[in-house]
Amino acid sequence: MKKIFYPIFLLMALSAGLISCNVETNEEPGGTAVEQMAGNWDVTFDAVDKDGNVVYDDPFGFGVFTVSTYNTASNSSTQMWLLDEEWWNTKFRVDVDLKNNTFEATERDYDLKGTGKAVVTKGKVMLGAGKNLHGMPCDSIYYEIWYNDDPNPEENGYDHYAFHGTRTTGFTE
Repeated sequence: MKKIFYPIFLLMALSAGLISCNVETNEEPGGTAVEQMAGNWDVTFDAVDKDGNVVYDDPFGFGVFTVSTYNTASNSSTQMWLLDEEWWNTKFRVDVDLKNNTFEATERDYDLKGTGKAVVTKGKVMLGAGKNLHGMPCDSIYYEIWYNDDPNPEENGYDHYAFHGTRTTGFTE
């Protein structure tokens, strides 16, 4: 019985192995349309005047926090989500120019509740232009954002905020 069982078992195992290795059905996993601009970013922000000049470095002492950019459900190459859940609770779509790695948004609701409106200008992802904690090159991000419900910015001498930072590497200190 053993003499018959082993050759049959071996033949079935080889058949299963050959069937599972069918090259026609193997597909390589792909990325998203905006993957070069998508990611988690360690950012800080400054209060700036109408010309983009820094008025206050880290005006509220918030320090470094995470902002995310990622693809839309339709995997559009012309839009991506901008998400800040740690400071202003912003989540809205920005328009993307993949050729230049830039993004912007005209005045639109910055959250699903319709709390306020925001405008994003000068958004850019710069591939390899930043440095991580260990001095190695990584991607960086920059954008300016204006909120219509920001209380009294003119009285404090600024107009909007400039965010800047680098792609999260997962390393801490």
